[in-house]
Amino acid sequence: MSLLEFALLAPVSLFVIVNPFSTIPVFLAITPGDSPRDRIATARTAATVAGGIMLFFALTGPFLFSFLGITLPAFQIAGGALLFVIAFEMLRSPDAEVRITAEERAFAARKDDVAITPLAVPLLCGPGAISTVLILQTQAVTLAHRGILLAVVPVVYASFFFILAGAARGAARINPLALRVLKRLMGLLFAAIAVQFILNGIENLPFLPGNEGS
Repeated sequence: MSLLEFALLAPVSLFVIVNPFSTIPVFLAITPGDSPRDRIATARTAATVAGGIMLFFALTGPFLFSFLGITLPAFQIAGGALLFVIAFEMLRSPDAEVRITAEERAFAARKDDVAITPLAVPLLCGPGAISTVLILQTQAVTLAHRGILLAVVPVVYASFFFILAGAARGAARINPLALRVLKRLMGLLFAAIAVQFILNGIENLPFLPGNEGS
């Protein structure tokens, strides 16, 4: 994969799987009564924590693979299948609230700091996002690719902060229909990315012709 292709794939994959637009209704629901300034502070903390966790996985991905004995094709296929399930859920679910139960939302509303749970984890940094970063790490074959991945993570999570901060400022003007349309479009795009991950994994299977020495 060329540097340009990777530079386009990495941010799109991470942005689509996290889908900050689908997090907006939950973000507003777990910060009832907060002023726009307080909500912006919560969004900043959540994006910082989630981005830090994702950077950890981007840095330690190869070591985790080696320690657990996971092969590249196995993780690509399994990760792609998981991401496709999430994409299917994004396409069929009536709203974004499937990612957090009513009980979790009620508990989060009583917490002093909802920025960590559930906003940072699992909404901005869940299994799907971690799987995406680990899969991208396996495709970062050169130092330049790894540098792009490490640069993409903070840029993407900074964009998440600005999206949530904008929602905090204009909560009363958000169109629920527009959010649902965006969610479906992102789900469709992410399904295609997930299928591509699976195809890449199948292509790299060691028993296929031409891959015996890999």
